[in-house]
Amino acid sequence: MVRDVIVVGSGVIGLTCAVTLAEGGRRVSVWSREPAVDTTSAVAGGLWWPYRIEPVDAVGRWSLAALAEWTALAKAPEVTGVRIADGTHAGLSRAAVGAWADELPGLRPATAAELPAGFGAGLRARVPMVDMPTHLRYLERRLVAAGGVVEARALTSLTEAGRAAPLIVNCSGLGARELVPDPEVYPVQGQVLVVENPGLDEWLVAADPAAAETLYVLPQPYGVVLGGTARAHAWGMRPEPATAEAILARCVRVRPELVGARVIAHRVGLRPARPQVRLEAEELAGGARCVHNYGHGGAGVTVAWGCAREAAALANA
Repeated sequence: MVRDVIVVGSGVIGLTCAVTLAEGGRRVSVWSREPAVDTTSAVAGGLWWPYRIEPVDAVGRWSLAALAEWTALAKAPEVTGVRIADGTHAGLSRAAVGAWADELPGLRPATAAELPAGFGAGLRARVPMVDMPTHLRYLERRLVAAGGVVEARALTSLTEAGRAAPLIVNCSGLGARELVPDPEVYPVQGQVLVVENPGLDEWLVAADPAAAETLYVLPQPYGVVLGGTARAHAWGMRPEPATAEAILARCVRVRPELVGARVIAHRVGLRPARPQVRLEAEELAGGARCVHNYGHGGAGVTVAWGCAREAAALANA
């Protein structure tokens, strides 16, 4: 079947772009060297919150646009994998959050009773949480329903894709480093572990964007995701036992209920970071139009739908 758009990449950024374009009437094919369940997106904790992503003004716009979409999807959590959850961002003041926070319903300072031990300030919020494996499967079904397809295909260059369709949307994430090539793209390694849920229903985060170690406790239907790390330029994909022990210790200090929780899984993902997200169009050698949409760092879930809308607008310009 002839396609007029090829989306490169099957993570959350690629699939949201593909769905947006296909539901807008385009004949879309997603090309990816790996299935969605094996992408970095599948490892993501799934909390909506801008983190390790620039530029600030655009990120606020994309995040709020995506927030509206995530909120709508949360009406059917068993289908979409999206729900709205209460939680605390410890160690964070309102002054340290971008202007986007003015439009986040229910954002307020945390009371002393709501803060974990060792923190004197924090914010309370009610935001989307996404069960990423379930959501990626939902996106694939939605794409197929709109007439799109997903193909297992590795590329050596964007020009190769440009010979197959007049429009390319490059959502290759970390792969853009070699595919474009773009040397500004680099990994920020994240290690997490998943444990059985002892009864937690609220999320907790204490993450300094400049730190290599973070703390988050994210209840999901499949268990509680405990994190984590944020090691820039680290390429390793094997979980480190000492790191896992340190993560567990940090999380137990703030959520004692986790003591003795059975470990279900250890996971490592590489966030596709860049000094700034690249969301722009250019003409490839051979004449195909390419819309780049990559470099979302630790906030791919947060901005996915907002970036998809902007990418679609560039594609249709």
